[in-house]
Amino acid sequence: MGTRPLRIAIVAIEGTNCDEELRVALEALGTRPEVVTLNQLGDDPGRTARHRALDDFDCLFFPGGFSGGDYVRAGAILAARVRAAIGPSLEEFVRSGRTVGGICNGFQVVTELGLLPGRPDGRLGPPDAALVTNDSGHYECRPTFVAWSGGRFPPLAGTPAGTRFLFPSGHGEGKLVLSGDGAARRAELADRGQVLFRWVAPDGGPAVYPWNPNGTEGDIAGLTNPGGNVFGLMPHPERAFFRAQTPEWTRSGGPDGFGDGRRFLEAVVRSASERA
Repeated sequence: MGTRPLRIAIVAIEGTNCDEELRVALEALGTRPEVVTLNQLGDDPGRTARHRALDDFDCLFFPGGFSGGDYVRAGAILAARVRAAIGPSLEEFVRSGRTVGGICNGFQVVTELGLLPGRPDGRLGPPDAALVTNDSGHYECRPTFVAWSGGRFPPLAGTPAGTRFLFPSGHGEGKLVLSGDGAARRAELADRGQVLFRWVAPDGGPAVYPWNPNGTEGDIAGLTNPGGNVFGLMPHPERAFFRAQTPEWTRSGGPDGFGDGRRFLEAVVRSASERA
C-alpha cells in the first residue's frame, strides 16, 4: 500500500445487493471503500449535497445484484444510467489507468458499457459482447472454481498460469456471447491476454456442467480490457473472502482465516495502490 489508504467507490442503485459484502472485504484490506449511489456520482454537483466526483477515488467497483431489476437485459439499465450520469468522467477514469472492476452483475454492466472486451482508447461505446441466460435456463448458485489464464492482468502478474481460485457463483445470465465470429473472437482475446479466468473442475480439469455454470464457450469466466485496468468476472470473490464463507471450513481447519477471495482482492488492491 502507499502512504494513504486506497479510496474505492462501490456504485449502488436500486437492485444492487452485494455492495456491503464487497465493502467489508475491501475495508479488511486496509482500503477506504465507500458505497456511493449513482446520483451522488453525477457529473452535475448540484444534484445532491453528498456529491462525490470520480476523481475523489482511486478505484471503482460495480458490485453484484440485480441493478434496475435487470428488466431490460442484465446490467443494461445501470449501464445506460452510468453513460448519462458520468460517461465522460468514467472514460477519463479508465484512460488514467485507474482500476475499474465489475463482479457478476457488475461484469454485465461494464460489458454493456463497452468497456469489456473494450477499446484501446478506453472509450465507452456500443457493447460488442453480452451476458445472456445460462444454458440451464435457470439461476445457478454454488461454489465454483476458476483458473488464472496467465494473461496481461497486472494484479496477477507473477502468479503461475492455471492457479485455481474457489469463488461462489450466483447468476441467471452469465453466458458470455461475443459479437461476430465467436470462436475467432475468443482466440483473439486469449492471444491478447484479455481472458482473466476460465471455469475449471475442482481438480483443474475441463469444466463440464455444473463447473461451468452458464455454458460459456471456451469456459471464459472473466475478461480484462486491453490495458488490464478494467476487469469483470462472473463469480464472487467477496463471497469467499473469509474462510467462514467457504464450504470446506467445517471439514478442515475451522472458520478462522481467509478464503481465495482475499488472495484475489488483495492482489487487485496492491496493484491499484501502485498506480494511485
